[in-house]
Amino acid sequence: MTSRRDFFKFGLTASAAAAIPPSLRAQTAPQSGTVRMVKRVPLSAFDPVFSSADTTQDHGFAIYDQLFGIDSKLRPQPQMINRWEVSQDRLTYTFELRDGLEWHDGTAATSADCIASIRRWGQVAAGGILIMARTKDMVRKDDKTFSIILKERAPLIDLFASPAGYPLFIMREKDASRPATEQVTANIGSGPFRFNEALARPGSNFTYDRNKNYVPRKEPADLFAGGKIVNVERVVWATVADPQTAISALQAGEVDLVQGPSIDLLPVLEADPNIEVQMLNTAGYDWYLRLNHLQKPFNNVKARQALLHLIDQEAFMRAAVGDPRYFGTVTSIFGSGTLYSNDENTSWYRKGGNPEKAKQLFQEAGYAGEKVVILQPTDLPKYSNVAQLLAQSLQKIGINAELAPSDYAGVVKRRVNKGPASDGGWSVFIASQSDFSFGEPLATATLSAAGDKAWVGWPHNEEYEALRAKWADAETVQQRQELARQMQKIWWDFVGFVFLGRSIEPAAHRKSLTGLVQTPMNYLPMWSMQKS
Repeated sequence: MTSRRDFFKFGLTASAAAAIPPSLRAQTAPQSGTVRMVKRVPLSAFDPVFSSADTTQDHGFAIYDQLFGIDSKLRPQPQMINRWEVSQDRLTYTFELRDGLEWHDGTAATSADCIASIRRWGQVAAGGILIMARTKDMVRKDDKTFSIILKERAPLIDLFASPAGYPLFIMREKDASRPATEQVTANIGSGPFRFNEALARPGSNFTYDRNKNYVPRKEPADLFAGGKIVNVERVVWATVADPQTAISALQAGEVDLVQGPSIDLLPVLEADPNIEVQMLNTAGYDWYLRLNHLQKPFNNVKARQALLHLIDQEAFMRAAVGDPRYFGTVTSIFGSGTLYSNDENTSWYRKGGNPEKAKQLFQEAGYAGEKVVILQPTDLPKYSNVAQLLAQSLQKIGINAELAPSDYAGVVKRRVNKGPASDGGWSVFIASQSDFSFGEPLATATLSAAGDKAWVGWPHNEEYEALRAKWADAETVQQRQELARQMQKIWWDFVGFVFLGRSIEPAAHRKSLTGLVQTPMNYLPMWSMQKS
């Protein structure tokens, strides 16, 4: 098995080989036309530190750049970095930025920007929080060079490169100086696309233009690494709430891609000679309920355990997806297809669920009729259907469940409220993310139980967090697999979240659109697309 030390050796070799000569010019590949696409979830927040929503992170990959990015073999590769080195004791990292890095406003990207971005990211990202806890200092040496001095070892490069949870995007220092709780208002990055503010139409569409001044790396593009050469002049993200309308637009050639078409409509698309149905997210999605651990009733572990037993995963996936060919079950907090998936402490799972057990556990929790508010994004039919089924399932066992309908932007805004439901708070919301990300417990916010420092829902368990911290020091896959079993045993005792099932969801696109990148995530990189 590959050890973390082997990854460090590889990283040092790769960084030396990846240096770019100063004479490398901005991207000059031929470009053509405009690509129009319907995203799986509409863009409702622009700041990839403020929101972990997949579409927000896609926005981040378009306009920002990363210090490191993973390739198709999931190895970290230098991206904004020219060369880097690690001290013998592995406590001091020194990084040098590559030539040609420029913000969309024409100013140069510097080491000060990098330090400020890492500090801001370190306030919310699970991996960033761990890094900051182990960091003694960050030092700017000159405009292109900076060092990070650690108090104790951490898998710095792996976490900088990970696309799970909150990827590390580099912002201008003046933007990154904002608290993580405040959204950055300027969409100015140094990435391969520029956000077109003049053409932004919230609720309708957002436009991204090719950054003609972007200097790509010389290596071939490889997942989130290598030379990001943009082959089209413009990409437009259209907001289309009705699934049938989106498909009709695709068939008519009014849009080029629909990221998450309704499964019921796939036979129609597959029969169309101009359309290709393609699995772009190779890992699939795991669906789950995020519970508010701060407020009644789910501040009581018995109430959280009740939901574990209540859920009939097959029924919920039928509500979300429909066709059983495209869904399944999931019981491991490390996902279904990762190296760390396991069956520890999963006896709670029962086909069809166990409503009577759930009712009993609510009683043991001392449930006294408190309102359970379920956030329902009405502009996302799959999520809306799941919310309705959850409300019905709770009501059948005597729980005072109530839907709180709004658009998805309203859900994102409301779910950060830590107060009671009576004061604009919430009890439950529905989420999904790539199965791959559940295999990254240091980077994935969903797998943090750090209380106030955890993702919304704010689960807290010190015993679990102590084990998660050990993950950073594990040298082999076998060591991490043993940790995974221990962590999962504790997780399903205190119930950090509740699974609803897993799904695979193909995208549909015009055959004239090629070069689409398959990823193990929900993200859709735009730099390799070509349109004939």
